[in-house]
Amino acid sequence: MNSIASLAIALAVFSGMGLSLTAQEKPGAEAIIEKSQKAFYYAGADMRAKVVMNLITDSGQKRTRVLTMLRKNDPKSEDQKYFLYFHEPGDVRRMAFLVWKYPERDDDRWIFVPALNMARRVAASDSRSSFVGSDFTYEDVSGRDIGADTHTLLREEKLGASDCFVVQSVPKARMDYTKKLSWIDKATSLPVKEEYYDAQNELARVFTADKVEEFTAQGGGRKASFSIVTQRTMKNVKSGHRTEVTYSDVALNLGLEDALFTERSLQNPPAKWIQ
Repeated sequence: MNSIASLAIALAVFSGMGLSLTAQEKPGAEAIIEKSQKAFYYAGADMRAKVVMNLITDSGQKRTRVLTMLRKNDPKSEDQKYFLYFHEPGDVRRMAFLVWKYPERDDDRWIFVPALNMARRVAASDSRSSFVGSDFTYEDVSGRDIGADTHTLLREEKLGASDCFVVQSVPKARMDYTKKLSWIDKATSLPVKEEYYDAQNELARVFTADKVEEFTAQGGGRKASFSIVTQRTMKNVKSGHRTEVTYSDVALNLGLEDALFTERSLQNPPAKWIQ
């Protein structure tokens, strides 16, 4: 075998191992975003976590919200259900938020306001409004329909220790932002940074994944490993306000039942799971 043939075989082997990608082998932008959504929002069959949200002004003043989040994936589709229960502070204690998420149509969303002792629907048009006064929106909590945007792979670059795809997502309908740039870690498929631009094409909000941890859970007769963003920040660039979120006591594949994710649970939350 001559040296040229040997080199050709070596290059083919290295390419097959994923050490290099041709233009034809590179994943499309929509496939990258879809995989990222799976990694970020769908880890495990279900999940429970204690969540601490710190709302911080540009001058450093801080308000803290503590809640429990439950999430369950539909095993037969891409649908999901979320239940969020607030423990602190007193003005939001017992407030609860329920989402039935459907990738192909508007989500069903409810919120229970203890001061009014009633649950109300959250209109789909409210999905981009602030989530309980934070810099995150309702949509940031449970995810956005991939088909609602046009996605373009701009480039590949390193961000910190992460080798990333950089994808631009432009909303097909009029939104509070005109485009989003996402840095997607090639190794975990998690978004490590997102930039949102306003109508003036100026940077408006920035999301960062500040800490990623590995968790294992039993499922399907074997243990599986999942990468979870346990510390994240959303910052309003123009006001300087930011929201820092920390996940703790994370547990996956608990066998959460559908009965937990109902309007009835808004007023009578499942004590076993929210303590």
